Amino acid sequence: MTHRAVFVALLVLLLASGGAAAQAWAPQRNVEIVAASAPGGSNDKTARMLEHLLSGNKLVTSSITVVNKPGGGSNIANTYVAQRVGDAHVLLIAGNALMTNHIIGASKLTIADFTPIASMAEDYAVFAVTGGSPLKSGKDLVERMQKDARSVSTGFANAFGSTRHIAAALFVKALGGNPRDLKVVVFKGSAEAIPAVLGGHIDLAVVGAVNAVPHVAAGRMRILGVGAPQRLPGVFANAPTWREQGIDVVYGSWRGVFAPRGLTPQQSAFWESAMQKIAATPEWKSDLEKNLWTDNFLTGAALRKEIERELVATRTVLTEIGLAK
Repeated sequence: MTHRAVFVALLVLLLASGGAAAQAWAPQRNVEIVAASAPGGSNDKTARMLEHLLSGNKLVTSSITVVNKPGGGSNIANTYVAQRVGDAHVLLIAGNALMTNHIIGASKLTIADFTPIASMAEDYAVFAVTGGSPLKSGKDLVERMQKDARSVSTGFANAFGSTRHIAAALFVKALGGNPRDLKVVVFKGSAEAIPAVLGGHIDLAVVGAVNAVPHVAAGRMRILGVGAPQRLPGVFANAPTWREQGIDVVYGSWRGVFAPRGLTPQQSAFWESAMQKIAATPEWKSDLEKNLWTDNFLTGAALRKEIERELVATRTVLTEIGLAK
């Protein structure tokens, strides 16, 4: 080869390798997975499972740390991540609060301050009463609510405008009532709401299914209706959905993975691919089943479209409740 030919060949190799490098990205330092809950909370459980599967399946070769940022109705965690603009080494486990906090005026952050990576799971609400409640069925609750919604004290976690509050409001709306007529009691968590309904301090609790499992199994709690598209398994196999009972209510708390805004397409693509691989593992599927969560995996354009739809629907119901600013 002539010197010119050798130079041209080397130039082609350099350009090709440079193009490949521009297309590929992977974490080069510690990755933080931020959970807006204390250790043991739902977001924390999700964060730790993702950390386990990312490391165990060698999807990420750098170290990974789960960072707990509880409090402020998820605002502390959300703010922490939003401030890391362009940093693809930090991920947030988040859900509806990314929308609701801004809509009700609790945060200046919007969904645009984050990069959506993947929707991972949906946690549907169950409507529960104590085993000795005079409300024996979904029909009893419907009749009572239609007669006087304020006669049923309804408890949930962890703030006004939360996903459980929205589920209860949608239920009243589906009955033809005014969501503002709900008599609500807000608790710091389901760990407080469930004892309150079991002790007869409130009439009804709207909680995540997994929180009710031991009480339903022991006969201490009865499920009047489930806000899922189909019946849940296990101890809930005999608990009808609201749709089965003629009430068009399907609403849950979705859990997703977000990064700060400002990621490159290559960085977003890396994390989307990693989450897709996780969602296909037997361990992840087993964890969904254990927690009674439903797979709602989405990425890319499909996820962004679903977020836009959810944003409109959430603003509508929060306006009807009287909480939208």
